[in-house]
Amino acid sequence: MKKFLGFLFSMLLLCSVAIAAPKSYTLSSPDASLRIEVKLADGISYSVYSGENLILKDCSLSLQLADETLGIAPKVKKAKTSTIDETVKREVAIKNAEVRNHCNVLSLTMVGDYGVEFRAYNEGVAYRFILNKKSEQVEVMNEEFKINFPDSYNAHISKTRGFYTSYENRYSHLKTAEYRADDEMTYFPILLEATTGEKILISEANLMDYPAMFLRSTGQNGMVSTFPKCPLEAEDNGDRSQRILKEADYIAKTSGTRTLPWRMFVIAKEDKGLIEQEMVFNLSDPNEIGDSSWIRPGKVAWDWWNHWQIWGVDFRAGINFESYKYIIDFASKYGIEYIIMDEGWARNTRDPFNSNPDINLPELIKYGKSKNVDIILWLTWLTTEKNFSLFEKFAEWGIAGVKVDFMDRSDQWMVNFYERVAKEAAKHKLMVDFHGSFKPAGLERRYPNVISYEGVLGLEQGGNCKPENSIYLPFMRNAVGPMDFTPGSMFSAQPNDNRSTFSNAMGTGTRAYQMALYVVFESGVQMLADTPTRYLQEHECTEYIASVPTIWDETKVLSAKVGEHIVVARRSGEKWFVGAITNQHGREVKVNLDFLKDGKHKLTSFEDGINADRQAMDYKKRTSEVDSQSSITIKMVRNGGWCGVIE
Repeated sequence: MKKFLGFLFSMLLLCSVAIAAPKSYTLSSPDASLRIEVKLADGISYSVYSGENLILKDCSLSLQLADETLGIAPKVKKAKTSTIDETVKREVAIKNAEVRNHCNVLSLTMVGDYGVEFRAYNEGVAYRFILNKKSEQVEVMNEEFKINFPDSYNAHISKTRGFYTSYENRYSHLKTAEYRADDEMTYFPILLEATTGEKILISEANLMDYPAMFLRSTGQNGMVSTFPKCPLEAEDNGDRSQRILKEADYIAKTSGTRTLPWRMFVIAKEDKGLIEQEMVFNLSDPNEIGDSSWIRPGKVAWDWWNHWQIWGVDFRAGINFESYKYIIDFASKYGIEYIIMDEGWARNTRDPFNSNPDINLPELIKYGKSKNVDIILWLTWLTTEKNFSLFEKFAEWGIAGVKVDFMDRSDQWMVNFYERVAKEAAKHKLMVDFHGSFKPAGLERRYPNVISYEGVLGLEQGGNCKPENSIYLPFMRNAVGPMDFTPGSMFSAQPNDNRSTFSNAMGTGTRAYQMALYVVFESGVQMLADTPTRYLQEHECTEYIASVPTIWDETKVLSAKVGEHIVVARRSGEKWFVGAITNQHGREVKVNLDFLKDGKHKLTSFEDGINADRQAMDYKKRTSEVDSQSSITIKMVRNGGWCGVIE
């Protein structure tokens, strides 16, 4: 009997050791180029391989709730693998009309009423927590997202001192091993350049009822998450911001049964892969508003950047009926779909129901519609929050959309504000352009009436907006969703010459550079930031800008190097538009046109003039004949560009 009991004890001990032994799972991308190795021991960790290259090492994840931490001593109830392979028709085709969603999936259902799902795409990897708690609500105290690098990588990040930020900071470029624990944190997206050559773009997707994630350095060649706390009390601080008076000790109070945001890594062996991928779209929930046929992206004549400067006319320019009628006439002449009426259209910024009497808004709306030009109105977020019935009223007036500005936060309350705005605007068939906003993270798929976001160091920053910084935008900020950069300066200048003022606004970069931005950058609303007077004086440039669509059937990157240059081709119907920009260094880039259909095609192009490195407004227009066997050499001066249309 003693021997039997001893044997039984030994067997039980062996079983307990087996249960406690680490478990591992491997998930590969459909083309087997990427691999995630997941390990469960005292916690949940993962490493990511590109081919045989280890690019993320022993990264960890956990979720701290008020009464427990998920991911500590994890036990798997069920592990399941599956494959997703579908083609989705996009309601608002800002990049491609159709998107393929193809990945392999590892779903781990855990003891403790939660799970973790991993996905491996050919373009990258992602994971998220899944809650299946019996409680109606849970308090999330923190979510650990900790990543480690096997070597010191080049990192491109946007540093910020705190969670209150306009998301318009210049990119900082540093080595991950030199990023100190006491240095400023960064917001998404961030870009890493592995020593093995891969580019890793990190962001999040399907963000809802949850704060946006920020990262700080671990001080040990790694980064770890940090989040704004949920605000409980606030007081108004002027007409466009609030002062947080009291915060909760949790980052989110949310449903106990839900999926959390995706933690996403785009992994590209070629730099162009950062731009061509659609991971945020694929990882976000589908359209929630139903019929989207009323959503009409387009170009917009904008008043604020050029400070309502109009000359050569017989009326006093400013925020008045005559000026806006002139802007509408200009937009109509070139087939520009919208004008924005920025700050000053209302009697005061706190009252969205009574317009400035000098502009006669009802008559302007009527006049615009007679010219096939609709109006978008600017608002502060605080005015919007205090007057949610404005969406119904604006729809009655015949307004096409709203530009909501100055959120400058991404705590749980503010993330929910974005969704409430999108939902209420959709209810009344209004489009939304968010300014002073965090990066796109999936809301624009669920509510395709959200056609763009700012939160970028764009043209409104005057001389601080330089091509040496903007060249990173296609690879980073624009790579996760639409971006309202507000391009189009006709008073173009090299950085050393830019003396930007409201009364005589200048934009850094050559004329061809400014024109190329309409092709290179993706946005459902593309501003023409300069004054109509200048556009009318520069007819052939304006005619080209006005012809560039804002939605596309297909996007191809012809040449790209992070921080140096990009050449992109976008198809709309039978036409291909090509745009190229460079950084502070001039260069020549040769590209093939093998994406063209058979037969002869006409290429109309705009390039930097021979003196554009000194006088940025110098450009040359050319026409030539090309076919699918052709190659073209694109020559750009410093801070220069090139653009064209093939038809």
